[in-house]
Amino acid sequence: MHRQPRHLTELANVYEFLDEIRLRPGMWLRGDSLRDLASILIGYRAAMAVHGVEEDFAFWSPGTQGPFAEWLWQRLGRHSSLGWAVELEHEAQEAGVPAVGLFFSLLDEYRRERDPIKG
Repeated sequence: MHRQPRHLTELANVYEFLDEIRLRPGMWLRGDSLRDLASILIGYRAAMAVHGVEEDFAFWSPGTQGPFAEWLWQRLGRHSSLGWAVELEHEAQEAGVPAVGLFFSLLDEYRRERDPIKG
């Protein structure tokens, strides 16, 4: 069953926001670019700081790449200062798969490992 997109005001956290991007990646990301996605998430994090919003945020904080990147480096068996978006675009290109699909597959795995009940 295909669900309808929700209005941004209906979303409770970054994961619900990412679900909206997953639903229509072409609307949010030029050429399915994970670099665009990383930029959007940095903007999301900056808005959280400006508005004093506390939320579990795994993708970036000033001075750190965040828990998702640390998990990814362990998962891939290497570390990169380029960031998760660049590395996943390289991984996807080598595997011949869409980068956005690879990101969401890994995001689902990350979430299952962090919270198997919610995953």
